[in-house]
Order: sequence, then C-alpha cells, then structure tokens
Amino acid sequence: MTDASVTVHTEASIDRIEPELHGHFSEHLGRCIYDGIWHSQSADGDGFREDVMTLLSDLEMPVLRWPGGCFADDYHWEDGVGPREDRPRRRNLFWSQDRSEVPEEPNTFGTDEFLEFCERVGTQPYLATNVGSGDPQEAADWVEYACYGGDTELANRRRENGRDEPYEVPYWGIGNENWGCGGRMSPEQYAREYRRFATYVGSMDNLMVDDDLELIACGFEDHEWNHRFMEEVGKSSWGVEFPLDHLTLHHYYGRTMSVAEADEDDYDQFLVEALEMDEHIERIAATIDAFATTRDIGVIIDEWGAWHTEAVAESGLEQPGTVVDALSAAAVLDVFNHHADVMTMSNIAQTVNVLQCLVETEGDEAWARPTYHVFDLYAPHKGNEAVQTSVEAPTRNVGDDELPLVGASASVSDDGETYVTVTNLDTRGTHTVEINVGGDDAADVDAKVLFENQEPDLIVDADNADEFAAADLDVSVEDGVLTAELQPSTVAGISIQ
Repeated sequence: MTDASVTVHTEASIDRIEPELHGHFSEHLGRCIYDGIWHSQSADGDGFREDVMTLLSDLEMPVLRWPGGCFADDYHWEDGVGPREDRPRRRNLFWSQDRSEVPEEPNTFGTDEFLEFCERVGTQPYLATNVGSGDPQEAADWVEYACYGGDTELANRRRENGRDEPYEVPYWGIGNENWGCGGRMSPEQYAREYRRFATYVGSMDNLMVDDDLELIACGFEDHEWNHRFMEEVGKSSWGVEFPLDHLTLHHYYGRTMSVAEADEDDYDQFLVEALEMDEHIERIAATIDAFATTRDIGVIIDEWGAWHTEAVAESGLEQPGTVVDALSAAAVLDVFNHHADVMTMSNIAQTVNVLQCLVETEGDEAWARPTYHVFDLYAPHKGNEAVQTSVEAPTRNVGDDELPLVGASASVSDDGETYVTVTNLDTRGTHTVEINVGGDDAADVDAKVLFENQEPDLIVDADNADEFAAADLDVSVEDGVLTAELQPSTVAGISIQ
C-alpha cells in the first residue's frame, strides 16, 4: 500500500539546472590538498594523485573552488608559483596541514598546480581572492598572471613557470566570510572593500582577458547582513550599480551531532537542519530582488554540508563518511533543483578527506564515499530543465519543525527524458511511493537505488567502499503511474523516456 506520492508537472518549468550546482570546494586544510589531491608536501615533479583524479574525472565535476575558505584571506598567491624549492614556507593562520597539527603551509601546491589539476579532471576553476589581508593590486595581478596572453612581466612569469597559454578562470570570489575570518567586517565595510576590489579585477573583462569574469560577493546566513551589504554596494556615483554576478552564503549542519553517538532522533534533527537550506536560498534571493534582480545576480552556496563534532582542528576536520550524510546531500540537491531559477552554483565542503568529502584517501588507497554516489546518481539532472513536483508524504514532528519523510525533484532533458530523484528521509521505516509523470504503460523506465539494506550510521572505508554503489530498483508501471518501495535512508534515481 502506497503512503506517499510524487506528481511531476513536466510542463511547469522552473529553469535550467546549471551543472555548476554540483560544484566542489578544496582548501589548504588537513589532508584535503596534501595527501588528498597532491601526494605530499615534498613532492617533486608530477605530484598529483592519479587515483583521486580518476575518481573526480569520472564524476565530471563542473567547478572547483580554491584555495579557501578562511585560508584564502591570508594567502598570497605569489608564494605558490615558481620553482617549488624556492617557494617560502608560510604560516597557515587558521588551520593545520595533514594530521600533524602544524599550522604551516609549504606552498608546494599553488596556482599552476591547481589550474593544471582542474584541466586534468575537466573542471572549471573558481579562485577566491584575498580581501582580508590582501589588496586590489594583488588580486588584479593574480588575474593577469593566470589569464593574460600578452607581453607583461606577470604573463611572462607564468610562461617561465611552464605555462605558455593563459588559463581560463571564469569565477573570481572577492574574499571569503569577510563577516568572520576574512576580517570581521561590517556589511558596509565589506561592501566598500568589495567595490574597490571589483573595480580592479572586473576591469580585466574583455580587455586583458577574452571572456567575461564572473565576480562573486560573500554573503552571510544572517540575512540582515546581506540586506545591508546590497544597500551599501549599490551606492555609487560612477560605474556599474551592482558590480557582482553572484552572492553567496555558507550553510553547515549537524554541528552538535556526533557520528559515533547519534540515534534516530539525532538523524531527524540533522535532516531538518539540512533542509533549512530551502529558506536560506529563498531569503537571499529575496534580498537580491529587493535591490537588483536574480536574473542578473545569482545565488551561490559555495560552502555547504555536514559538519559533525568529530571534525575539529586537531583532526584536520576529518569525520566519518556515512549513509545519513549522503542522504542529507540528496535532500539538499533536491532543494537546489527546486531553486534552479535563482541558483547558479554550489560547492560542497570539501572534495577530499575533509568534512563531507566525496573521496577519502589513506596511504596509497583512495575510495568514493557515500556522498560521491549521490552526486553520481543526481548527475543526469545537470543541464536539464527543472520542473515542478508535488509531494504528498507523511511527516514527523522534530521539535518545533516537521520533517517530510519523502522528498523529490525532477527535470526534463532536451530529448524529452524525465529524470526523477526520490529520497526516503525516514531512517526508521520503508515508504512505498507513487510517481505520476503522465504517459502510458509503454514508458521506458530505468531505476537505480542507493543504500538498500544499509544502516544510516554505516561508515565507508577502503574495504567496504564498493558496497555503496547504486543497485537496480524494482519499479512497477500502470496507467502512467510508477510505484517503488523505498527502504529506510535510501535514494532513488528514475529515468522515464
């Protein structure tokens, strides 16, 4: 007997799902870069981890943000270019590297390594400039070094460092968390600094570089802060009224939940916190529309994901990778699809080894975490047209909130294929779901499911990593209605042609 239904309104378009909604984030923190992307702090020559590159290439990452995070606002890019043996060893003001708790940065991995890595795995780079301790000239010089093809000292320095042609770097973040670790600025102070930096970085457009640069301003979960920023950044007697292409915020959840000690009530609270993403997107979009328009300024969530009590500075922000974390990622990706009309990018934190990473390494081994498989299952949505879905499902009271026990989103491809993702957010019980997409019994249906017969607290490691891959899902079709039984904590992807 069915107890939940999903109706897909294939004619009710939301907007195109930008592939960048499946973006990623990497910071010089713990083992994300060193031992994650790069073999070690002392690697000579080609130090990239081939196993990690293979996993990330297979995922077809659309965009990767670097070098931070808090690290970005104390990072000076010139420290990380040129011969590695000549690069200075600097402080890492906010984090330690590896598991050694030493707050030092060897600069073995810098701009050229990062941009080469992006090319090797087929992703677009997103660079976060230093506003907190840097200046506009440093930011503009970075653009020139990376992207200019002419005859200047910085362009020629890039050539001397082994890169003849300019890189393509479409996304430039002007600072990171400048309300906090990026300088503890008021919104008005940051708005003035933002305009100053944007004047120099933005002037590169179509003069020194061939393509438009996408400028990204830092927002906050405190939406009054965003309101005051937008009000101040628009005050100018000269130039573009709103010199930003995107406004960001960060949303972490599960900060009080221990992976080792959590129970079913904790899982419910954790998923409720993940779904708060919906309100944050609505509120930041409303703030943009109060001063400009989301048709011109997109919403980016450039740090998001599970952050548990196990992830502390002493552990390099490492935490176990579990099924329930992956379930939360599916719920959030559904939210992003629902807001495809305002969202232009997201970046889960972080790519390798840190927080809700997609890939984990230990020694010479690398493996995919459960969240990796969610991103893989959701990949068919990328570039599709998001369409409205109506979900009727039971809920559970969680404090003052309600947790919907079934969630979904849907999209339609250019050739008319409908792709539906359905999540059973109930970690305790099975739900049988009807999915109505119209059509008839002859519809060609292909369905996959993640995490059947797996407990929500099941942790991935090198030995069991293959057990988290998608399996076939039994789906019945009658009179254009699909029916599927979803076990607790499972995620389904269903293609209907």
